Amino acid sequence: MPFSLRSLPRSRRRSGTAALALTALVLTPTSAAATPVSPSDHHCPRPTQVRVPGAEYQRAACLGELTTAGTVASGHTDPADWAGLTPKDLPVPSGVPGIQIDGYFPDTSTTNTNNGWNHDAQFVMRLPDRWNGGLVVAGTPGNREQYANDRAIADWVLSRGYAYAATDKGNTGLAFHRDGKKPGDAIAEWNERLTQLTRAARATLTRHYHRPPARTLVTGMSNGGYLVRWQLENHPGLYDGGVDWEGTLWRSGGPTLLHFLPVALRHYPAYRAGGEEAEAARKALRAAGFPAGSEFLWPYHHQVYWDLTQRIYREELDPGFDGTTEAGTPFCAPDTPACDAEYDYAARPDEVRKAVEEIALTGRIGKPLITLHGTLDVLLPIAQDSDVYARMVRQAGRDRLHRYYRIEGGTHTDALVDTYPERLRPLTPCHRTAFTALESWLTQGHRPPASHTVPMPAEGDSATRLSTCSLNTRADADPPPTHR
Repeated sequence: MPFSLRSLPRSRRRSGTAALALTALVLTPTSAAATPVSPSDHHCPRPTQVRVPGAEYQRAACLGELTTAGTVASGHTDPADWAGLTPKDLPVPSGVPGIQIDGYFPDTSTTNTNNGWNHDAQFVMRLPDRWNGGLVVAGTPGNREQYANDRAIADWVLSRGYAYAATDKGNTGLAFHRDGKKPGDAIAEWNERLTQLTRAARATLTRHYHRPPARTLVTGMSNGGYLVRWQLENHPGLYDGGVDWEGTLWRSGGPTLLHFLPVALRHYPAYRAGGEEAEAARKALRAAGFPAGSEFLWPYHHQVYWDLTQRIYREELDPGFDGTTEAGTPFCAPDTPACDAEYDYAARPDEVRKAVEEIALTGRIGKPLITLHGTLDVLLPIAQDSDVYARMVRQAGRDRLHRYYRIEGGTHTDALVDTYPERLRPLTPCHRTAFTALESWLTQGHRPPASHTVPMPAEGDSATRLSTCSLNTRADADPPPTHR
């Protein structure tokens, strides 16, 4: 659940090693100049007459380029929303003219400052001139805003002719947990907002193109992947299928990040310090699900993700743990009172489990779903997340609707591939391959390969890894992922 750079306090953006580690991953997009064009320049009739049902406010623009090859220059995206999510050399498609609609649905929270609106429930819709009849909808990872998927997902699906719509999920930023009346409400709103967006986007496309979308697909990474799972469990009639990219797992009995992140916070300092306790600490992290061979990623994740993620999501679901303190004490020492390093979910009151139950997954998907997850994910370790979800789907009797690909060498955020090009592989091309496999599954009845672990490529330059990911290859001694 990667966070947005804009969500960090200004002091952390400008100084400190954590900020340096994060800004080192921020790409510098190259783009062809693109500005709003008049309707006479291409097929873009009356863009301001395109209406989004239920929107409190919207504005439409006729653009010569809907991908980030143009929207960076024209001001119709925000690179801060997607900073750190993709490799710096990821190719950017171009040549997609059409209409972009930005707006928001009625909401009372004001965490999203995009477009100068200070209003949540913001959305973006992109309607290409050359439409293939499909719609892709997405929620954002982490606590990011509606443009977060623009480079990783939107650019590519737009270049294939899909219309695209995304939501900020109804609350954003490091204090997202302030939204709602009771614990869990802010996360529950994420699901409601994606359902709302899907219905509104389908109606908008029907009016604009004079026919309903032939297929509606849902996709997203991290928290966005959680939304894919939830939608296909709870509103399968809205969608034809989905691709879940390392979705967050929530269920009242665990495992969840509230189980394994406190272990990391408790033991990592001893591992980092070395000495007699280091090996025992390493074993404790391994036992908590952090994969073998991922130790090189632990310093970055301890500095940037583990502590912050634990504190703000624990505050959302269990605000009483630290009394009147909001979202705990950053990097508190183990054994200190109300320290998240000592958080014990099993010992917390029943109302905490009830809050998690309100947002929990069941595995009872109603439409085809493809899940992919990197084996070196150390924010949401695969053994504690997608391995478990695949088993839930199987136990619910829905495994005929599910394919699960464990991507060897993949980690939670693709931009880390730039730092460790020999150790990691990007998941973005695997997501694209999974997406095309879903298309074939739905339109031609070609079932994707059986669930398995996709091996790390033995050879190949970085450009090749950015453009290819075969789901047909299998790792030696591949473990049956749904039985883990």
